[in-house]
Amino acid sequence: MGGSDDMKVLERVPISKPPFEYNDLKKAIPPHCFTGTKLGGLWMLAYECGHHSLFTYHWLDDTVGFLLHSFVLTPYFSFKYSHRAHHAHTNSIEYDEPHLPKRRSDILYSEILDNPIGLVFTILFRLTLGYPSYLIFNYSGRKYDEGLASHLYPQSPIFKDSQRGQIFVSDVGVFVVLYAYYRVMMTQVPWFVMGAILMVLTFLQHNHPSIPHYDSTEWTWMRGALSAIDRDIGLMLVKSQTDYHVVHHLFPAIPRYHAREATEALKPI
Repeated sequence: MGGSDDMKVLERVPISKPPFEYNDLKKAIPPHCFTGTKLGGLWMLAYECGHHSLFTYHWLDDTVGFLLHSFVLTPYFSFKYSHRAHHAHTNSIEYDEPHLPKRRSDILYSEILDNPIGLVFTILFRLTLGYPSYLIFNYSGRKYDEGLASHLYPQSPIFKDSQRGQIFVSDVGVFVVLYAYYRVMMTQVPWFVMGAILMVLTFLQHNHPSIPHYDSTEWTWMRGALSAIDRDIGLMLVKSQTDYHVVHHLFPAIPRYHAREATEALKPI
């Protein structure tokens, strides 16, 4: 970074304890729903594979990640590539992928949902249908001018031509597992709990009253990466992905079992 303007970015990073912690979420979840957190742990392991930070060989990361993400009904390669775009454009209003803030020009938001009742509806929708809607319709994600933006559609504008074959493979994995779930009559409640947890986790990792989203006149990769937020979750299966999310955006290939060490090393800088 260079110049006083870049240093002012650091002044906007929250350093005090937030009023709401992931640990508070844990206290509110009934014990019988914690199967969802176990599925979330599997999802996080696959997430690590997508960053190629779990194994030495990329093919092994992709194999394990594909199997684990398919098991929890997430298209592995689709999410891997859109998440790569998220890391490349963190907190950019135009080009970031998930959880983009609403603009006043969005009529549905500004005239219908921007009120207490509308916000309650929005929160309930995100906690129940937010995750599948993101995968299927790119809900809360970046707007594309052409084509259907969906993590399940190989021709989606989210992906490059060289990636479309792998998107099809991701779909096959998800639908095979979905059919298996149907055959064994597995309950869907744990998966919805997992989806709700993921929506909360990812939202709070990138949203805070003191953290801005930048338009193209101000956004830089460093500003975006430093706009991530470290929060205490209290759930050990995904803890290092949330407690040390800033260093994860600065160095995505660092495995989570080194995240604390890397964060401590980075603090003096």
